[in-house]
Amino acid sequence: MITRELLPKADAMLQKYPLIAVTGPRQSGKTTFCKQLRPDYQYLNMELPENREFAERDPHHFLQTYQGGVILDEVQNVPTLFSYLQYYTDTRGKTGEYILSGSQNFLLLEKITQSLAGRIAIFHLLPFSLHELESAHLLGQMWEEHLVSGFYPRLYDKQLSPPEFYPDYILTYAERDVRQVINVQDLGQFQQFMRLCAGRTGQLVNLSQMGNEIGLDQRTVRNWLSILEASFIVYLLRPFHRNFEKRVVKTPKLYFYDTGLASWLLGIRAQQDLDVHFARGSLFENFVINEMLKNHWNQGIKPDLYFWRDSNANEIDLLIENGLQLDAIEIKAGKTIQSDFFKNLDRFQQVSNQLARPWVVYGGDQMQQRSQATVLDWRRLGKVMERL
Repeated sequence: MITRELLPKADAMLQKYPLIAVTGPRQSGKTTFCKQLRPDYQYLNMELPENREFAERDPHHFLQTYQGGVILDEVQNVPTLFSYLQYYTDTRGKTGEYILSGSQNFLLLEKITQSLAGRIAIFHLLPFSLHELESAHLLGQMWEEHLVSGFYPRLYDKQLSPPEFYPDYILTYAERDVRQVINVQDLGQFQQFMRLCAGRTGQLVNLSQMGNEIGLDQRTVRNWLSILEASFIVYLLRPFHRNFEKRVVKTPKLYFYDTGLASWLLGIRAQQDLDVHFARGSLFENFVINEMLKNHWNQGIKPDLYFWRDSNANEIDLLIENGLQLDAIEIKAGKTIQSDFFKNLDRFQQVSNQLARPWVVYGGDQMQQRSQATVLDWRRLGKVMERL
């Protein structure tokens, strides 16, 4: 069993708050994580009808029966329970009473905001990070292998191949999660929309173009994109536009929380397919940004991640803001360091009023200190976090 990096931070907060919540994509390992965190706690899956009925029918008796160390999994299935959790945890005044988990972030966080603000620490658990795989001696030599396979724990725990995992994952997500939130009449069209999003990995979001390609109006595209965001399928990387006099792009870019899922949706079945695929560079960019996101969340740090692009298409793939500190990262899938890797970093330093530490992350296997930037290979992404 792979030990998750988030455990120490979650353990510390469980000793300070009456509740913690663990959200993240379906199949990201939340249930296993909660049991690792507190193996002695009672475990209740709130998808089971008998548990859900008990909590809905008699919440007072339910929380009197289950107290003093309980894991409530998929708790968003009983949204009325949150107000009662507020009452009982306030009355008892104990820390570490409940661990809540759920894969439907759109429901869980809405109810937490309304009922449990100030009483709960919230964590996001994504699929495995490179560092977690390396600690378990599961990190391969080729980034293409991991990018295509993805990082969902079940792939590694059960030694599943992408064809054995992703078709069922997509069907389960569409059938269960999506239909619980919106009435999608044509699931095939929704899956087509997911493939459309995968083809736009690393691109600026254009709702009108996306709608035209699939025959949907902008409102539906916006709603469907929001569902993918809230259920940890995709996320939007916001542009950095502070402290600039020049015109800069203010439209977000689209990325997937797991590159294995994006690759499968694009028809990439093996790393050899990636070698000649149009999305190779964009998927590697997504791969690197995901690792930065995981590194922050696994340390309990809210990530302030952005990109920058001006009206002349000069671009920095990733900016990390930490207080007054700014790190600028160029991401290149090539395995040989080229002089043009540094040109956008030089341009950004010229026009920015905020001095940034420059980095290049590339698909090769060397780490170098250049005059223009520190060059990191994909296996050493943690070096950026060490400097934050």
